[in-house]
Amino acid sequence: MARSGFYLFGRLAGRQLRKAKWMWDSVAGSEDDAIRAQQGLGREMAAAVREQAPGPVAPDVQALLGEIAATLADRVRNPLHRFEVTAVAGDQPTAYALPGGYIFVAQTLVEMTGRDRNELAFAIGHEMAHVIRGHAIDRITIELGQKALSAVTLASPAGRTVGTVLPWLRRKGIQWLESAYSREREFEADEFGGRLMDAAGFDPNGCVRMLERFRRMQRESDPLGLAAYLSTHPPVDERIHHLRERLQLGVPRGPA
Repeated sequence: MARSGFYLFGRLAGRQLRKAKWMWDSVAGSEDDAIRAQQGLGREMAAAVREQAPGPVAPDVQALLGEIAATLADRVRNPLHRFEVTAVAGDQPTAYALPGGYIFVAQTLVEMTGRDRNELAFAIGHEMAHVIRGHAIDRITIELGQKALSAVTLASPAGRTVGTVLPWLRRKGIQWLESAYSREREFEADEFGGRLMDAAGFDPNGCVRMLERFRRMQRESDPLGLAAYLSTHPPVDERIHHLRERLQLGVPRGPA
């Protein structure tokens, strides 16, 4: 997969990211207002993604992801954050998030992990981090600027978004959503996801095991095309090193 415009927008200067945040805050108001507004926007975007997403998926896969997501969400500090995880079919082991907590996980990723709950908790927690830390909405506002914000403020009482957001998303397609954020934000999401899964009672070493699984498959026959997918993310070895260091994985923690 070639690096998309989404990947490039995620690498814009910090000044532009701060400007995007200011634009969003100026429309949405308080943090709680911003969360609610993002949920309205994300709901409409998620409907557009479902139109394009391949299917069907096994019901037990959807149930597994929903259970893991609910356990993680219970440990999120602000209860206004809501998360809805949808399993989708597809050839690559991907996961991606929309503003407002709408997360999509490929069944290929679930099967690649052998349905390991701890590894999947890291994948979902990582995407939750992109929502909670504002990464998901930031790159929407960078891409569309005031148009995206106007679409939210002009939403009808029923919550339907008007303007250019949905036609634009349909033109971009799902691959646009699968590319990485900036290096710093991917590291931040890794760490946040690892801490969240630990707080929720999952084994935090699952994050490293999943990345090591990626590394092994990428270096072998790469039947799932991981090289193309991972090319838009920081190197796997660097992500593993960062997680081990920041989460002190492998270091005795002492009595609880």
